[in-house]
Amino acid sequence: MLLTRVLTALALMPAVLGMLIFAPRGWWSLFAMLFAAFASWEWSRLCGFQALAQRAWLAFSASIGAALFTLYVVSPLNLYPMVAQGLLWAAAAFWLFAVPWWLKEKLRPPPWVLGLAGWLVVWPFWIALVDLRDRSKWLLLAIALIVWIADIAAYFAGRKFGKRKLAPAISPGKSWEGVYGALTGVLIYGVILLVWSSGAAPTAWWIVFLAAMVLLTAVSVLGDLFESWMKRGAGVKDSSNLLPGHGGVLDRVDALTSTLPVAALLVSLKGTLG
Repeated sequence: MLLTRVLTALALMPAVLGMLIFAPRGWWSLFAMLFAAFASWEWSRLCGFQALAQRAWLAFSASIGAALFTLYVVSPLNLYPMVAQGLLWAAAAFWLFAVPWWLKEKLRPPPWVLGLAGWLVVWPFWIALVDLRDRSKWLLLAIALIVWIADIAAYFAGRKFGKRKLAPAISPGKSWEGVYGALTGVLIYGVILLVWSSGAAPTAWWIVFLAAMVLLTAVSVLGDLFESWMKRGAGVKDSSNLLPGHGGVLDRVDALTSTLPVAALLVSLKGTLG
């Protein structure tokens, strides 16, 4: 199992990093669309649709993707920025308000509600992948590192100190100590970025930046928990078996689907506010 995971990771990482760093804008957006397409298919399997409803949902999801890609590439009347910003706001509201309530109440809504939620999970994620990369490939990588650092720090802190369960009915392996470890790891990463970019003297900007890092860490935890809750509702361990040893695409990008759209919105607001 471990060997399979390692081999899959070794096969995927060069492709993902190569596309991120070297691919032209249009090719990167198509590559990101591939991830969104697989994630949509996996999501449809978790909703509990009947066969016909699942096909209809997938067809409509493909239409959304095609429309977004067309607006992104052609951008008639400069519509894409307006549509993208609206979807990022909707995704931020979903992750910051709807998902915490959803998980707190342990809701099991009907398939059509899960389908609507899926579009807020998948397509703002695609928008964030292309928008952040358009700003800077290194910015996208730096934000993705928040999720990876949080995940690694939470794993080791949870194994070493974990006693109080975070959400035992959703993901029994996660603990509050793991969350604190994730926050610690991300804040250390944030301070390193600040010192590297602006020097060692703290400024008021440090507080804002580190607060954003804390918010993104919390949102990454919500993304992880929400996908776990979806899988529990569907009675499956993994979203699919597309990635040997890792499960499905959603299993690998669950925290990114929540973190990147919120990060993209924050970055756009910083640009607007100066």
